[in-house]
Amino acid sequence: IGLISMTMTKKVVVWGLGNVGRPAVRAVVSNAELDLVGAITHDPAKVGGDVGELCGLPPTGVKISSDPVATLATTKADAVVYAASSDLRPDDALDDVEMCLRAGVNVVNTGLYALLHPPTAAPELRSRFTEAGQAGSASLFVSGIDPGWALDILPLLVSGVATSIDCVRVQEFFNYAYYDQPDVVRNVIGFGTSMDETPLMLLPGVPMSVWGAVVNTLADGLGLTLDEVTEFVERRPLETTIDVPGMGEFLAGTQGAFRFEVRGRVGDKFPVVVEHVTRITDDIAPDWPSPPGHGCHRVVIEGRPTIEVTVVADDGDSSPGAGGNATAAGRVVNAIPAVCAATPGLIGALDLPLITGRGLFSTQ
Repeated sequence: IGLISMTMTKKVVVWGLGNVGRPAVRAVVSNAELDLVGAITHDPAKVGGDVGELCGLPPTGVKISSDPVATLATTKADAVVYAASSDLRPDDALDDVEMCLRAGVNVVNTGLYALLHPPTAAPELRSRFTEAGQAGSASLFVSGIDPGWALDILPLLVSGVATSIDCVRVQEFFNYAYYDQPDVVRNVIGFGTSMDETPLMLLPGVPMSVWGAVVNTLADGLGLTLDEVTEFVERRPLETTIDVPGMGEFLAGTQGAFRFEVRGRVGDKFPVVVEHVTRITDDIAPDWPSPPGHGCHRVVIEGRPTIEVTVVADDGDSSPGAGGNATAAGRVVNAIPAVCAATPGLIGALDLPLITGRGLFSTQ
């Protein structure tokens, strides 16, 4: 695996200044091979402020704009970190990214999961963004933490030290009371909703549409030909009403936990499995696996030897959600030089060279 060597810094705009955008700004500022030249928001309250101060940094001199077209034109950016929400506005997000590509600006993103594994993306999406990238001589890379590095490049790396493998299982255990996005927790993930209703995240086919890309990436990296990708979902209700600071009450009898698996099948075996165990309180479903603390990601290589790697990230506030978001931002931000050097169009995790912490040391 090669390493990208930089001869000049890349000019970067961060679009979206929420839970991923703020750590993305910090990551760009910290990287000696990147130059923060612009910031874009849809929040009128943030417009005109210094983006460094918004993100807990000294002033950067970069003022926050609400005009993407003008920002891209005046900054002549090489890349955009597209961190604006896409969960509740997927069509707008796709339009924004396409606009960037056609303007000749490379894009890295953490939310457009349908494009995470280009070979299995829907043909119309794959064609649309391949053509847009070729038209602007720009590339799009979608990753993050989950889906993203904790479920693809990390397990592939760990698999390389085994002597035989029966199954590669990648897991997330997380208490969403510590996820600073209340609308998503209730309206997408479905905590606090009736057990008679299926939340958006668990509708039939949705887990497979998001995490199937990870299963297929792992299969590619492991040289497996899958017969199919399947999903399994199990839910549990809250036994008592709870109150979550910043989110309010979650009533007894409403959804309090769920567990799903997205599995890659070969014959009668499942050699690649993505598993999530997700709660709104640590007390529910004690018979299901639990993390150290309130959340973690884990890679389990079942075979000889059996290998387990557990990842816990802390961005300074003891929140596993914030720590995870910081690594999601770091993954795509640090990939920018390689994305800029890639063939125009859609690129996946296995299309990139090894991405390291090059440029991040205070001595650089």
